[in-house]
Amino acid sequence: MELMVATVIAAILGLGTAALVFYSAHSFAAIANYVDLDHRSRIALDTMFREIRQANRLTGYTQTSLTFEDYDGAELKFEYDSTSKTLTRSKGGLPDSESLLTECVSLQFSIFQRNPIGGTYDQFPTATPDTCKLVQLRWTCARKILGVDRNTESVQSAKIVIRKQ
Repeated sequence: MELMVATVIAAILGLGTAALVFYSAHSFAAIANYVDLDHRSRIALDTMFREIRQANRLTGYTQTSLTFEDYDGAELKFEYDSTSKTLTRSKGGLPDSESLLTECVSLQFSIFQRNPIGGTYDQFPTATPDTCKLVQLRWTCARKILGVDRNTESVQSAKIVIRKQ
């Protein structure tokens, strides 16, 4: 009888320990995943901030691509491909060897005029690239943990002013 009671108690403690180890490993993987997604988003955003601010002007726009005349007169393009879930950069018609952003579930560019709307921090939307002074970026990246989308890193509203426009 004592052996059965000891076996049951040991089994309960063993199951509790196993559940704790599994939960801790899952949490550690989720945190590491989130940190990596955040790091990659920061690198992409820093690159885009630096290059868009130095560009002469916006020459082409869609919700998934931006084309600029760079400071040296070459074409600078940022383009999102929803099928491969990547954001790529190309300069002078030559794409970079690596994507700026991978595992990007959604991305949207918006363009605005120079003038802010009175009494707010918002800008007037623009109809053409010629009147664009400000570019807004929004994206969401996601990864799977154990086959399920668990982590997302989202750049909610990054606005970049084109200095030379």
